[in-house]
Parts: sequence; C-alpha cells; structure tokens
Amino acid sequence: MKNTYLILVLIFGFGTISCKKEAGEGGTSTINGKVWTVKVNGSGDTTAQYDAWDQDVYIIYGTDDLTYDDKFSTSLDGSYTFTNLTIGTYTIFTYSECDFCVEGLEIVQRTVEITDKKQVVEVETMNVIE
Repeated sequence: MKNTYLILVLIFGFGTISCKKEAGEGGTSTINGKVWTVKVNGSGDTTAQYDAWDQDVYIIYGTDDLTYDDKFSTSLDGSYTFTNLTIGTYTIFTYSECDFCVEGLEIVQRTVEITDKKQVVEVETMNVIE
C-alpha cells in the first residue's frame, strides 16, 4: 500500500512538471512596440527621424533558443504587435545599419516578461539607423 501511494505521488509529480507550459503562443497576452528610424549622413549627423514602416521585427519565445519564432513587419506608424502569448520571457529584436559591424548590421533588442494572463506589455521604442 505504501509503495502504491509513493508510485502515484511520483507519477502525479512528474506529470505536472512535464505539463509546464513554456513561453509562446496559446495564451491571452500581447506585446506591443514601435520602431523609429534615425537617418544619419556620412558625417554622423542626424538628417531625419520618422516611423520605421515595413521594418521586420522578430520574437524569440523563452530564453533557451537563438532562432526567432515569429516576425512582424511594422505598420505605417512603426508599430508592431505579437498576440496570443503565454506567461514567459520573450526577446524582441530588429536590425539596424552599422558602418563598423562585420555584416553591416547590428541587432537592436529588448527582453520583456509576461507575468500574467491577458497582460499587455509595451516595449521601449527601438531606434534603427538608416
């Protein structure tokens, strides 16, 4: 009887651990943000600033992966939205031009956390150089 009880406790314990939901789709929360373009001339002076429309923004679910899980192209006002997300940690990123970078691009990223259902997280604006 004691062994049966122990086995049931172990099965239930492992079952609840393996059912833990990771960050990702299937929830009720949302991440919103905006991308802003800063146009710079050859001297490094800012010549214009405006909403970054049609800029690809990527999202990584959780912290164990380096590959993006979804992407969104910004609207005319530079805004983006990722919906139907579960509780967890997310990395939001886009690319900016960079004269001194190996590939000519650098990553601009923000890490955010959803801590509750139906939460709306506003991400700090990401500035990209053009």
